[in-house]
Amino acid sequence: MTITTFRPETAEQAADAVRWALSNAEPLEVLGRGSKRGLGRPVQAAHAIDLSAMTGIVAYAPEELVLTVRAGTPMADLRTLLAENRQQLAFEPPDLAPLYGGAAGEGSIGGLVASGLAGPRRIKDGSCRDHTLGLEAVNGRAEVYRAGGKVVKNVTGYDVPKLLAGSFGTLSVLTELSVKVLPAPETSATMLVLGRDTAAAVRVLTLALQSPYEVSGAAFLPAEVAARSGVAAVSGAGGSVALVRLEGFGPSVTARAAALRDELGCDGMLDAADSAAVWAEVRDASLIAAGDRAIWKLSVPPASGPAVAAALQASVAADLYLDWGGGLIWAAVDAAGHTEAVRAAVGANGHATLMRAPDSVRASVPVFHPQPAPVAALSQRVKASFDPAGIFNPGRMHAGV
Repeated sequence: MTITTFRPETAEQAADAVRWALSNAEPLEVLGRGSKRGLGRPVQAAHAIDLSAMTGIVAYAPEELVLTVRAGTPMADLRTLLAENRQQLAFEPPDLAPLYGGAAGEGSIGGLVASGLAGPRRIKDGSCRDHTLGLEAVNGRAEVYRAGGKVVKNVTGYDVPKLLAGSFGTLSVLTELSVKVLPAPETSATMLVLGRDTAAAVRVLTLALQSPYEVSGAAFLPAEVAARSGVAAVSGAGGSVALVRLEGFGPSVTARAAALRDELGCDGMLDAADSAAVWAEVRDASLIAAGDRAIWKLSVPPASGPAVAAALQASVAADLYLDWGGGLIWAAVDAAGHTEAVRAAVGANGHATLMRAPDSVRASVPVFHPQPAPVAALSQRVKASFDPAGIFNPGRMHAGV
């Protein structure tokens, strides 16, 4: 069989590729730039639609806080553009390409939105879907359609952009996106609280998050994880490190840090450069990425974070740290065959996603947390509405979906 990879340059060409797939009853693997191909179950498709040629800025109005861009545009290009205008994607998108053996910055904006990923600032500014305003896409009927808008306030009709964020290319082929951008902070500072165990550290993070000081990052690095940091004040701490970030105008950051320092029992503070470096490590899971261990992302109620972490380490050899004030646990486990142990540690009040593992493992276990029956039935109906023939990324999220 001849393997076909389509590389459309326009939405109409993408629709032509979908028509070919429909007429030949052949499913397609939907790729942005392929940087997160190792996230999710292996796609059950021989042919692909590669959007890496669909690049470039469609419209950018910094004063309107809106960026419209073609879906294959590299995130590295967007970060440069936004930095030149002192703006940012406030949900702090992680760069997971290195986690899968790629180069930093090579992922696309379309792949980011399709994966629905957000970084440490999610606790303050929301998720990827909260910042996705509008889109152009091709559905499973080979129809080009638009949804949402290019303004920050647009609540008319069904919010398809938020539905497609996090759908992993199983509902439509994204060809263009409008996203909300916000001013980048003038400066940042990160307070360090050293030597606490996990439960005590999460209490510190909770105190910071419940304060009126607009904390934008709250993470805990156990001693063995902190020691791997490229930031000397973190790696040289000689024990665990709790991180609390403040961002904004210089005088505001200084005043808030002074007010919060005594409340937290602060042991030190990172300047803006070191603060940016350590939060990039937290954001991208680079502190636990070495080797070929399976990597899990566990979402739990923040107050449950310490107990879940302890339960996980009691059952498997796990290297982990906590973000989102204790509500997100990144864990690397020495063996990939402990799916049930990981899910048992999470329990009924959270969910676990297998972020990295060999293809054979990802094909044999539920990569995403199993859905309750009513939610699974709803997901099937949504899939049938957007992609009735099931040609987009079959098997990516669940067997047959």
